[in-house]
Amino acid sequence: PSPPPGAPLWVFPKLLPPPPPPGQVFPKKLVAFSTWIDRTRWARNAWAVAAIGIVTAADTVDVLSCGADPVPNATLWVPAMPSAVPGVPLRGCQEHPPGWCHAWLLALVAALLLVQVSHLVKLALMALVAAAAAAANLGARGHLFDLYDRRRQRHGGWSQVPSKYSLTAMIFVVMLSFYYFSRHVEKLARTLFLWKMEVHEQKERVSEMRRWNEALVANMLPEHVARHFLGSKKRDEELYSQSYEEIGVMFASLPNFADFYTEETINNGGIECLRFLNEIISDFDALLDEPQFRCITKIKTIGSTYMAASGVTPDNGGFGAKKEPQSERERWQHLADLADFALAMKVTLMNINYQSFNNFMLRIGMNKGAVLAGVIGARKPHYDIWGNTVNVASRMESTGVMGNIQVVEETHLILKEYGFRFVRRGAVYVKGKGELLTFFLKGRDKPPAPAGASSVPLPHQVLENS
Repeated sequence: PSPPPGAPLWVFPKLLPPPPPPGQVFPKKLVAFSTWIDRTRWARNAWAVAAIGIVTAADTVDVLSCGADPVPNATLWVPAMPSAVPGVPLRGCQEHPPGWCHAWLLALVAALLLVQVSHLVKLALMALVAAAAAAANLGARGHLFDLYDRRRQRHGGWSQVPSKYSLTAMIFVVMLSFYYFSRHVEKLARTLFLWKMEVHEQKERVSEMRRWNEALVANMLPEHVARHFLGSKKRDEELYSQSYEEIGVMFASLPNFADFYTEETINNGGIECLRFLNEIISDFDALLDEPQFRCITKIKTIGSTYMAASGVTPDNGGFGAKKEPQSERERWQHLADLADFALAMKVTLMNINYQSFNNFMLRIGMNKGAVLAGVIGARKPHYDIWGNTVNVASRMESTGVMGNIQVVEETHLILKEYGFRFVRRGAVYVKGKGELLTFFLKGRDKPPAPAGASSVPLPHQVLENS
C-alpha cells in the first residue's frame, strides 16, 4: 500500500528504499579507476599535473580575456588601456585586479593538498602557478594594476611598492612556504612509515618468538598442559596438578648401554656414545607421532631409561571433567596401546642394531593404576607423575630381564583380553611390596604358523608357559 498524500515518510518506514549495500555506493568502474590512480605512481603524478594545470590555465585565460568592458549608454567597446577615456569608469574584472592573485593562491592551495605526490612534483606545479601569475601581473595585464594604483591614489590611498610587484612577491613567498610545509609533511610521513615498518618487523619477531616458545612449551609439556599454561596468565607460584585413576606407566631401559659408553679418544670423550643414544631416543620419540600412539605421553628420560604413560589426557578424568560411561575394553584401550608401543620400541631397537652392528636390548616394565600428575618448577617447568603405580612400574623394569616386558598380575589380566600373549615368570621379590606374581609380555596373538615351522628361542627369553 502507498501512503496517503501529504503523509510524512517516517509514518511508513517500510516504504522507504533500502540503503545501498557497502561497496556499491559508487560505480565499480569508478572505484577501480580511483584504486588504479592511487596505486600507480606515474598515473597519480599525471593526474595531479593535469588537475593543477587546468586550474592554472583557467585562471590565466580568465585574466588574459579581461581586456575591455562595455560602457553604459554606448555602442562601442572602449579598450582598457592606460590611456582610457577619462571619465569612463572601469567595470568587471578591470575594477579589482588583485582578485586574480587570490585565484592563483587557490591553485597553490590545491597543489599543497595533493597528499600522495612528491614534494618535487608539488614544487614544479607551484612554480608553474607562480610563473603564470608573474607573467600576467608583470606583463600582459600589468597596466590594469597601474590603473588600480592610480585610482587608489586619487581616493587617498598610497603604496610605496606597486601592487603588481607586491602581489607577485606575495605569491612567490606563499609558494616557498607551501613547499617547505609539504617537504616537512613528506619527511614526517616517511619517518612515520619507517617507524611503522620497524614496529611491524618487531611484531613479526615477537610473533615468531611466541611461536617458538609455544613449540618449546608443547615439547616440554603435554598438549593439554601446555594449553593450560599458555591459555591464560599464570603466576609462577601457581601449582598445576591433576589426579588420574586409570593410567598406564612404562619404563624402558638399555642395561647394556653402560658397558657401551666409554670416554676414550676413539669416542671423542664419550660424545659419539651420547650421539648414538640420542638417535635411539629420537627414534622412540618418532613413534609417538603415529596416530595409534596419540594417547601416550613421554614423561622423561633418565640416563638411558625411557619413561612414558598412557591415558594422561583431559578426557580421562583431567580437569575434573565427568567421564562418560565406558565398557571395560574401552577404558583400558590406552593400556593396550602402551603395550603396542613397547613392542614397537623393541622392533625399532632391533632395526637400529641391524644397521649399527650392535646388540642393545630393552628391559621394560609396565603397570596400571592411579597417579598424580603435575608440573614442578617455575623457570624450568617439568611435567611428571607420582604414585604407587609409578613405583611398581619402575620395579618391574629394574627386576626384569633384558629383551622382555614384565608386568604384574593385574596388568596381565587386562592386556590378556586384548589378545596379548604372556609367559608366566613367577613370584618376584619387589622392595617395599614383597613377593609379586609377574608375567612377561611376548606379543599379540597371530595366526598359527605353517606345519614344520620352528622357532629358535634366544638365550634371554623365558619359555615357561603359564
